Amino acid sequence: MELEMKKDIRALSIEDLGEICRENGQPLFRAKQIYEWLWAKAVFTFDEMTNLPKAFRSFLQENYVINNITINTRQVSNDGTIKFTFRLFDNHLIEGVIIPTDTRLTACVSSQVGCSLSCSFCATGFMGRKRNLNFDEIFDQYIIMNQEAMDAFGKPLTNIVYMGMGEPLLNYANVLKSIDFISNPETINFSPKRITVSTAGIAKMIKKLADDEVRFNLALSLHAPNDVKRDKIMPINSSNNLETLIESLLYFYQNTGNKMTFEYILLKDFNDTNEDAHELIKLCQRVPAIINVIEYNQIDEADFEKTSESSRDKFITLLERNRVTAKVRKSRGKDIDAACGQLANKTT
Repeated sequence: MELEMKKDIRALSIEDLGEICRENGQPLFRAKQIYEWLWAKAVFTFDEMTNLPKAFRSFLQENYVINNITINTRQVSNDGTIKFTFRLFDNHLIEGVIIPTDTRLTACVSSQVGCSLSCSFCATGFMGRKRNLNFDEIFDQYIIMNQEAMDAFGKPLTNIVYMGMGEPLLNYANVLKSIDFISNPETINFSPKRITVSTAGIAKMIKKLADDEVRFNLALSLHAPNDVKRDKIMPINSSNNLETLIESLLYFYQNTGNKMTFEYILLKDFNDTNEDAHELIKLCQRVPAIINVIEYNQIDEADFEKTSESSRDKFITLLERNRVTAKVRKSRGKDIDAACGQLANKTT
């Protein structure tokens, strides 16, 4: 049977696996064994499923495939950040990053091949969207980067952020299913409180997150304190303006109790003035949130510049004087195009 005709076994439920076992004269507990190999032990080959009879492993090998991702390239930054290009089963490429700090080892995972939102400060947006990732392709990013973290730093990942390539809420089902598999006590058992999903702002999907009673953290890529400026850099704002987003964020907060994060890239002479800070303060008085102030990382496709350190410090001081919690998220991996906004499968 040709490879492209084989079904990906990870697309099957445990009930489906049970039916395969029954049809092949295997006891039902074999289904749980296969499931554990796929999701708890996260193997990528049938040969590794050593507690299955050899003949049954051969049957699975002949009739099914595991469409796992593989490392295509690996780059290490001067600051210890590691960027990976992952190759998917259909030869598309995505990127993922391990970000080491004094207290955390964070995996930044992608949810789409490219992105359709075309934010003017982000390299991924200039790629366009090729396709959504399947939930297992997101799961694989965690599995591979966790092992790489163990090899490189001697300890596992502490946090996961869905801040890589793509808009997670435009791949809603696969993103939530990947989080379910990563956080399930019977598989990886990674705490959802250490998972953050970042969105450019899809109001109806933020409300759906609340209705689905998610337990992970939510971050909004805000980047401008009013609609006029946000329209200029984030086209999604034309259909999801700030008032609509505030309504959805308040709904999320009221239903989950989770305080949110506003991601705010400071762009020189665009959104870094005292007036911008005061408008941002007013937003935070309406929506309980902390501010992640992000340094702009240069990309070839845009002419923005990062604000000066003195302007950044004045901006943060003004926020803090008005009881808004703000912290600087330092850029990591800029020398290998691994920093925020730089992911675009750039290889040279």
